[in-house]
Amino acid sequence: MSEPKYAKANINRTFIKASLETVWSTLVATDKALPFFFGSICQTKNGLKAGSSYRMVHPNKKVAMVVGEVLEFEPPRIYSHTFQMTNIDEPPCKVTYELVEKDGGTEFCLTIENAIEGGKLIKEMAGAQGFIGSNLKALCETGKPAFTGRMVGVLSPIFGLLAKKQQRIENWPLTK
Repeated sequence: MSEPKYAKANINRTFIKASLETVWSTLVATDKALPFFFGSICQTKNGLKAGSSYRMVHPNKKVAMVVGEVLEFEPPRIYSHTFQMTNIDEPPCKVTYELVEKDGGTEFCLTIENAIEGGKLIKEMAGAQGFIGSNLKALCETGKPAFTGRMVGVLSPIFGLLAKKQQRIENWPLTK
């Protein structure tokens, strides 16, 4: 069996007219639905820190959408983790968020690495990068998500009903 071929790193940058601290605290919130992460809520056992497992759950708290492990957590600049979508049978990729103060605001850089070339995961992730950046930007600048983020919020109950059985939260426990 041959080694899988990995897609090249996919990088998306978004300039946000907000302080580094505002962008960071919005990005790493674990107590509410995050419109830039498709309305999911980040759950951990012991907070976000290197070595901790996390899962992104549907607001109904019955569906785990994404699971992974925090690889690097250096407030307020770097947050990196593995990323596995629970509805896609592929190994996890690596996602890194980097924040840099720039020109009176913050540059948000989202990098996706180690995804299988041509796989479903990289297609989903590459398509989501712009959504994540634009909704994080809108939320930090205005206090409201972009139109696309608001629509995800409206459609969220339907997405919860369409989830596969394998995505049920009991199948994806937080381990550490």
